[in-house]
Amino acid sequence: MTSLAVLLALADSRLPTGSHVHSGGIEEAVTSGLVTDLVTLEAFLTRRIRSHGLVTASIAAAVHRGELMPADADHETDARTPAPAAREASRSQGRGLARLARTVWPEAGWDDLGLRPHLAVAAGRVGAVSGLPRNTMRCTSSTPP
Repeated sequence: MTSLAVLLALADSRLPTGSHVHSGGIEEAVTSGLVTDLVTLEAFLTRRIRSHGLVTASIAAAVHRGELMPADADHETDARTPAPAAREASRSQGRGLARLARTVWPEAGWDDLGLRPHLAVAAGRVGAVSGLPRNTMRCTSSTPP
């Protein structure tokens, strides 16, 4: 599979990893009145990408480059994700991506991910195994808004 094909597959919302069921906080933002129209939705998503997206992308990139081992990356992600619900969502999505990766690239050896890695950790490892260039991890690892 080419790098472009891998990148497109990872970006597809239909990828069976469970990401499609996580709103990234939009439901709570609507319920609390923070998001009321298209303008406030755009502002919310922009802030989410600049905050949470940057954090998860940096972790995925560090795992991809081998600068951070998956277990350490998981601990760091826990520390950077204070809300228990967000940590659980990240681990559920990471588990889905890791499960898919174990099927697509069985020869890669995925034991270092454990059973429930955070999404950023799994994304970094998938990027490395699939041959994605290092700079693409900045584009693919943030949780869907």
